[in-house]
Amino acid sequence: MTHAPLVAPSVALRRYDAVQASDVHDFHQIVLGLDGAMDMAVEGREARIDCRGAWIVPAGARHDYSAAGENRQLVLDLPFASVALPERFFERARAIDVDPLVTQLVRNIATRAQAPTRSFAWQAAAHLCGALMSDVRLDEARALDFARIDRWLRAHLAEPLRIADLAAHCGFGMRRFHQLFCEAFGETPHRYLQRLRLDAALTLLADPRETLSGIALTVGFADQSAFTHAFTKRFRIAPGQWRGGKH
Repeated sequence: MTHAPLVAPSVALRRYDAVQASDVHDFHQIVLGLDGAMDMAVEGREARIDCRGAWIVPAGARHDYSAAGENRQLVLDLPFASVALPERFFERARAIDVDPLVTQLVRNIATRAQAPTRSFAWQAAAHLCGALMSDVRLDEARALDFARIDRWLRAHLAEPLRIADLAAHCGFGMRRFHQLFCEAFGETPHRYLQRLRLDAALTLLADPRETLSGIALTVGFADQSAFTHAFTKRFRIAPGQWRGGKH
């Protein structure tokens, strides 16, 4: 079955049947184990996941799945360029192990995922993807360690991005680093950092103790006005309205 492209991430609890089914869709997907276990085969790779694992399913990849017994999985459907993740993260299908902290986060989100609002889906997807990137360790050797760079950017959101310093830290000249970054992340360093900052803001907006001016500074904007402009441009709603509405 082919699905229409999504315009925003979705978060859903799903149960799988013992009868094998197949699917393919136009968005990336992350299936995180919650209760029980499920078997999945994607592009010739087969693995069973439980609460200690997840499946990374690239857009366009056919996947066959089934589960024996009671099970629940938390499924993220991620349209292109929605939540900030390196494009190379979805270069191939794979089953991964997850840290116990990610497992607990999945359980926390699952308690609110029965009827998620649009804002909750965005916040949950951004939070989970950030947690996965902080945990993932890739086994293939690449010219650019995109997972390490992603973690560095997430840890330095409030700081100005100095491409020359980051390039030198990675052992590249400016031009070569920019080329490798765009190939791995699917966009320029500044655009990717902007999306990271706004993703982080979604999580902070869920905490009523955080002020809009404080959030702006925490995620690296010069002031609340700059933050509001960038947030509204991306999400088509001001951060104050996002926080106060059920959308």
